[in-house]
Amino acid sequence: MSVKSDKWIRRMAVEHGMIEPFVPQQISATDGGRVVSFGTSSYGYDIRCSEEFKIFTNINSAVVDPKHFDENSFVDYRGEVCIIPPNSFALARTVEFFRIPRDVLTVCLGKSTYARCGIIVNVTPFEPEWEGHATLEFSNTTPLPAKVYANEGIAQVVFFQSDESCEVSYKDRAGKYQGQRGVTLPRT
Repeated sequence: MSVKSDKWIRRMAVEHGMIEPFVPQQISATDGGRVVSFGTSSYGYDIRCSEEFKIFTNINSAVVDPKHFDENSFVDYRGEVCIIPPNSFALARTVEFFRIPRDVLTVCLGKSTYARCGIIVNVTPFEPEWEGHATLEFSNTTPLPAKVYANEGIAQVVFFQSDESCEVSYKDRAGKYQGQRGVTLPRT
């Protein structure tokens, strides 16, 4: 298994639609302003967060249960900036839609810009032949409100290609998050 370079990522995105929309270079500033970087990096791709958020609220004193998740535990929000309450979290989705090849697995890690502010980004691996918008989870570990910026970089995806294709892919086993669009809540 090998980590894939920017050249491989560009080829796969352009020729096979692996990432849409695709930014072929690293964007780190627009119109002289500041932006959290996104796009192709040396050995990965910095994904963006969309303007679609679900902010956790405990107004109903619910128990967080992945087997019986209460959708009323979230407030839907759409905007360029999401304010996450102290010691809470929000869900979002990527701007990018992914189509992962059968011989590829990804690992996604939060960007250091957010980590240094106490905002932890959690994204599970993208399995072979998974496709969809990735659902992102942002944990605000601080005692203060925290900002997350839409349409800017939030995490980096690193691509690993195997020497051989897997026997059973995510698509083969009809994974429950296959083809997801929008922010997707837990399913069992």
